[in-house]
Amino acid sequence: MRDSVRHGATMLVVALVLVLTQSRVAQAVTVTLEGVKDNSIYSESGSESNGAGDHFFAGRTNTDSIRRALIAFPVADSIPPCASITSVTLTLHVSRTTSALQTVTLHRLIADWGEGTSHAPGQEGKGAAATPNDATWDNTFFPGTFWTNTGGDYNPVGSGLQSVGAAGFYSWADAAMVTDVQMWLGDPGTNFGWMLIGNEAANHTSKRFDSRTNATAANRPVLVVDYEDCAGIHEGPALRWGKIKSLYRK
Repeated sequence: MRDSVRHGATMLVVALVLVLTQSRVAQAVTVTLEGVKDNSIYSESGSESNGAGDHFFAGRTNTDSIRRALIAFPVADSIPPCASITSVTLTLHVSRTTSALQTVTLHRLIADWGEGTSHAPGQEGKGAAATPNDATWDNTFFPGTFWTNTGGDYNPVGSGLQSVGAAGFYSWADAAMVTDVQMWLGDPGTNFGWMLIGNEAANHTSKRFDSRTNATAANRPVLVVDYEDCAGIHEGPALRWGKIKSLYRK
């Protein structure tokens, strides 16, 4: 009788450890996402873009023209819908700049936009003629669909900011970015990505970043998302207790 009780107690402890440990292991997941689209829009023209270019831009040029970049990632395609996002880090590579340290801010876009086949020549700073479905300063999808606000529709409150200087890698990892990604996961139809806005208060502040189609794969944008997996977490205490009892009866 005593051996039977001891055996039962041992099985109960083992069951508890197994169930609780399995729940913990299932929670922590990291996924690295590549961009699904990116583009640059140019303030001096409502018909220029750079959808298929190797780079995108943010800031103001030395000729008083503004550059803004747009980028989006496939959040709902890569993360379970019931996951809880815990951290988000966007990493971009600056490949050309002649300006000093500048703040570049991420703003959540609130309208969809396109990436066509336009490819600006040379260093790509001046843009190219927009092709069908390109985003431009005037258009979400060139030529027939327009932003509500010229220059893009976005949340005026920034989701993340970073000081960007010389060529190299830079990362954005602010708490509001977690909120953005969690919202996109819950409602994929709102995932229009972010707009990068540089220092537009002064000339000669523009930064050039490498795009998702850049020839150097290591320099392409990546979004690293940490989340708690919903596998096992959706099982309530009653269900987990049922597992324990089934093991105990053995």
